[in-house]
Amino acid sequence: MTEERLEQAKLQYIAGKKAFERGQYRQSVEHLETATDLIDSPLRLKGEMQIWLITAYQANGQQEQAIALCRRISRHPDYQTAKQGKQLLYILEAPKLRSRPEWLTQIPDLAALDESSDSTMAKYANIPKKVRSAKPVAPAQPPAPVDPSQVNTKDNQFIWVAIVAIALTLVGLLWLS
Repeated sequence: MTEERLEQAKLQYIAGKKAFERGQYRQSVEHLETATDLIDSPLRLKGEMQIWLITAYQANGQQEQAIALCRRISRHPDYQTAKQGKQLLYILEAPKLRSRPEWLTQIPDLAALDESSDSTMAKYANIPKKVRSAKPVAPAQPPAPVDPSQVNTKDNQFIWVAIVAIALTLVGLLWLS
């Protein structure tokens, strides 16, 4: 494998990952398939590319291709790649659980959006936003001074009640032991 093919594969790999992260799964599959085809030997990098390709297949609705690739990857010479392939195969072959529609949240399809379509953004850019009026904040005033003649200094005998309760507790513990 030449250095040039390896660089092309890396560029396709990066493009595939970026397309996947933007939700453009079909383009992601195309880039990742090209990247894996450019690498001949079973390098760890090719295994990583194939793991991404499995995820892109699954996101694009190509379940059979994802499962077939998982089966091939589970025999990859790199231990980590083979382990990930087996884990993904286990997940993809798991039985589907039934769920009620009210449990699900519908996510809109963003595939129709194009990065260059600024017309949609321009349409919403002229909508005035609600501005909250800030409530006037009163300046902080220092607390009023306390009049010492208004403070209750009468002893309420609490300390004696607490001492008697502690003494009774200790006597009770000694008597029970």
